[in-house]
Amino acid sequence: MIILLPPSEGKTPAATGPLLDLDALSLPELAAARAEVLDSLAEVSAGEDALERLGLGASLAADVARNTRLTEIPCAPAIETYTGVLYGALGRLTPTARRRLDRVRVSSALFGIVGALDPIPAYRLSMKTRLDGHGVLSTWWRPRLAPVLDAEFAGELILDCRSAEYRKSWPGPSGSTVVVDVHTEKDGVRTVVSHNAKHTRGELVGHLLRSRAELPTDFRGLVRAAKRRYDVEFAPPHRGRPAVLDIILPG
Repeated sequence: MIILLPPSEGKTPAATGPLLDLDALSLPELAAARAEVLDSLAEVSAGEDALERLGLGASLAADVARNTRLTEIPCAPAIETYTGVLYGALGRLTPTARRRLDRVRVSSALFGIVGALDPIPAYRLSMKTRLDGHGVLSTWWRPRLAPVLDAEFAGELILDCRSAEYRKSWPGPSGSTVVVDVHTEKDGVRTVVSHNAKHTRGELVGHLLRSRAELPTDFRGLVRAAKRRYDVEFAPPHRGRPAVLDIILPG
């Protein structure tokens, strides 16, 4: 099974570590595309209107300035660089969980996709951002990611914990992809969970990574593993749409 995570908006800069090496990242065939976005981001971030063009507030000026020197600052593994609700909810990464991090990938507006252990710098860029010469990044990345990821993950069960914006960059094959939704239920009424959904998805992934059982390889195994922790419902793929694992939380 491959687990797809979203990045976090906030990232923790590394104090020490190697410099960025695009050829050393997972899927090095994406290196040229990554370099192109990296150069464009640095150019935009150096402009006087950088905050406006990147859709960021004045409090993030230091982060934007850091975008201009991403090849000059230390890198850390992606799983340590990305922070926020989902990553906090992963919990303790036991030896078993760490061994399974090679099955975890993170969508990235800058890099397209990275492995959990890939060394990356702390950057600021969203997949919905429009860069000169690229347009909206989710659209730009899609034809570049598709041939690479279609081949790389062929035959794999894919647990997709990403937000809709990042799914646009590569939705995955509908027949083997499972999207995770989260609802609360009270008195028979269900409500879509937004912010807390990130926490629940992180909990689910942490549970799977630490489990003594092997990672699931099919829909039935995934549902069985999720049921050990949550009340869940499963909808199989339908008319080109991926399967959905719906986690139901008490209201």
